[in-house]
Amino acid sequence: MKSRWYVAVIMASILALAFASPAMAKKIYKFGGGPAGGTFQFMAGGISTYTPVKTIKEFKVLAGASAGSVENLRSVNSGKYAMGVVYSGHVYMGLNGMMKNDPKKYEDVLGVAYFYGAPAQLVVRAGSGIKSCKDLVGKKVGVGNAGSGAFANCEMFFSALGIWDKIERNAMGYNDAATAFGNNQLDAFWLFTAFPSGAVIMAAQTNDIAMIDLQADADSIGFFDKYPYFSKLTVPANTYKGVTTASPSFQDSALWVANSKIPADVVYTLLSKIFTDEGLAHMRNVKKTAKAMSVKDGIKGIVTPLHPGAIKFWKEKGILK
Repeated sequence: MKSRWYVAVIMASILALAFASPAMAKKIYKFGGGPAGGTFQFMAGGISTYTPVKTIKEFKVLAGASAGSVENLRSVNSGKYAMGVVYSGHVYMGLNGMMKNDPKKYEDVLGVAYFYGAPAQLVVRAGSGIKSCKDLVGKKVGVGNAGSGAFANCEMFFSALGIWDKIERNAMGYNDAATAFGNNQLDAFWLFTAFPSGAVIMAAQTNDIAMIDLQADADSIGFFDKYPYFSKLTVPANTYKGVTTASPSFQDSALWVANSKIPADVVYTLLSKIFTDEGLAHMRNVKKTAKAMSVKDGIKGIVTPLHPGAIKFWKEKGILK
């Protein structure tokens, strides 16, 4: 009798699973964001938490933390993440086998949409005597998380300037760098993210800060000729407490990308939810940086192939001919 009872329980469990809620059987697509305090994580989280996305019956989107752009490039290409946030420059270099010490071609990472322009920012103490990047020689510098776009772009830029091996590098996320800077454990820290950055705001609460003119350093070495996907911009005066003059810099474009094997209808459906008045308002509410998102600028900064789902969506919107 007892064995029959166990069989009955097992059969009931099997039937319960078979007729379980469709939500339990949803396909899960992971979306690679970034480190805590970084805008990448807000972008990924904004998409995954938007109610019309959460209520899609066929699939579910989960935001995942990562070191940032370079890790997301590799994770999306391998399929570990279905989608992610990656800088346009890294998508371009990955596609063409130009990543540092990595000749592999990342051909399964396709563009979906433009998120925002991500400018380089270099924070120092006011009155420190550090006026340009070359003054960082021998200094302790936060250079971003290893595996992040911030770290990769810092290494590229500082190497071009000839100072990468002449500074005391500290690989850490933005919030950790701001804390270390506040505790006098760093002389400067580098960011590659939209402004205003919460980490810089944090640093400005405990220190009088200054921002380095990165554009002048870039111009001095022909940086924009070598890396044409970077564009010039200026961080406006008074963006941060105590920084009363504009800070010339350069930016890359932070993109929404997807693995080539993700079904076109999944990408199309997500774009249809996010690129509406309500969806864009939600993204701006999550992070003000999303004010750069619009249908008009939907594929801005994308210089590599688009995902089929994105092609369909942007053609319907009249953005792609």
